[in-house]
Amino acid sequence: MTRSTMEPADALAELSRVRLDEVSLDDMLFRVADLANRSIPGTREVTVTLVRGQVNSTGAFTGELARQLDEWQYEEHRGPCLDASATGDTISVPDMTTEERWPAWAQRARAAGVQSSLSIGLPIQGSVVGALNVYSDSPNAFDSSSIANAEGFAAYAAVALANAHLYENAATLAAQMQEAMRNRAVIEQAKGIIMGDRRCSSEEAFALLSKISQDTNRKVREVAEALVAQAVGKKRG
Repeated sequence: MTRSTMEPADALAELSRVRLDEVSLDDMLFRVADLANRSIPGTREVTVTLVRGQVNSTGAFTGELARQLDEWQYEEHRGPCLDASATGDTISVPDMTTEERWPAWAQRARAAGVQSSLSIGLPIQGSVVGALNVYSDSPNAFDSSSIANAEGFAAYAAVALANAHLYENAATLAAQMQEAMRNRAVIEQAKGIIMGDRRCSSEEAFALLSKISQDTNRKVREVAEALVAQAVGKKRG
């Protein structure tokens, strides 16, 4: 099936219309890969490398072949996508048959039908960096114009991914805080019930909840929820 193409400006416009409250970071990664694949001339497949600390992974890919070429680099701890991630630079491999920096990887790429590649560093957010990796089945597929288009798209994509990463982290933190508040509320309710029944202090009530938690191998929150539910049931009865 023929891959649909689009103008670089249209790809940037489409990326700018993505609402962070409607997509996850994974969705954003796949949109970046898809739009790059459709808008960068000479492209066959695209991946997005993510590096978190010492962990390398492919966050999105448009084809299994490209993902496998990335994975080989992760296994060997060397290759253009890792170097681009580490430095933020643009690394071009114009012709796999003459590539001398990563000869084993280039040989594997040639065997898979990939003849040239382009990796562009993506500074995403804090400890997370990455690279936009573009693969072609033709040698010298990426001329100066293609590279300029790819770099322009990558710069815009890095901002979009950074914003998506920040939004996801903020949403996760908010959810965790809400959960913590719910946990605290039910635990305080359970403590109140125990204090009323036993005429004990808040500390003694929590110690009792903790002991039941340990004895029954349940979380304190679960013990508290069961106690509150039991008390509510008695009142209704």
